[in-house]
Amino acid sequence: MSGTREHLLRDHGLRVTGPRVAVLDAVHELGGHQDATAISAAVRAKLGSVSTQAVYDVLDALTTAGILRRIEPAGSPARYEARVDDNHHHLVCRTCGTMWDVDCAHGSAPCMEPVNGPAGFVLDEAEVIYWGQCADCQVSERPAAAAAAPAA
Repeated sequence: MSGTREHLLRDHGLRVTGPRVAVLDAVHELGGHQDATAISAAVRAKLGSVSTQAVYDVLDALTTAGILRRIEPAGSPARYEARVDDNHHHLVCRTCGTMWDVDCAHGSAPCMEPVNGPAGFVLDEAEVIYWGQCADCQVSERPAAAAAAPAA
């Protein structure tokens, strides 16, 4: 699989380096939407000593090249994902912070148009983050809420 990652780097005009391949491997193997801390830990497990700054530099290069996508939900660290080839959005649980991909409800990018904006502005993307509470967190909070309710 890492041979595919090497081709991906070359196809995007990037040199193939151990840290770049390790970061790509980590993002794909961990799956979902990982922050730099989780990615750094996986890279260190594979390569040994790698600085946090080196991992951030690689994440920045891969994001700039369009190989990874950076998502920045309010109040949480930036997260990275490998799903970059389509127009999709995200659901985030306010309680546990888990994030899920959701397909765009309105088609291709930018999928939504602002009601107003400056003349001549060319819109190419709309980023949507849906916030709520996942089923697991709802269940785990029910007993606590029931216990806190005054007896009738």
